[in-house]
Amino acid sequence: MAVRAYVLIQTEVGHAADVATRVRGLPGVVAADDVTGPYDVIVRAEAESMDELGRMVVSGVQHIAGITRTLTCPVVDLG
Repeated sequence: MAVRAYVLIQTEVGHAADVATRVRGLPGVVAADDVTGPYDVIVRAEAESMDELGRMVVSGVQHIAGITRTLTCPVVDLG
């Protein structure tokens, strides 16, 4: 079963749209939306393992210019 997560992204002022567009092109990214509030972009991602998810965030998402901070929230099944 795939690991699913939401990645909350803060960007430099004026970079949210570009960041969302660029992150949508990364493998494992299911969706990326511009939002308002303390975060600028929220990404829904899937990977085969937590290690793969971590590599995608560190080696992919965090290398996109304009990103200042990320917070990865893995999805859990409580039911």
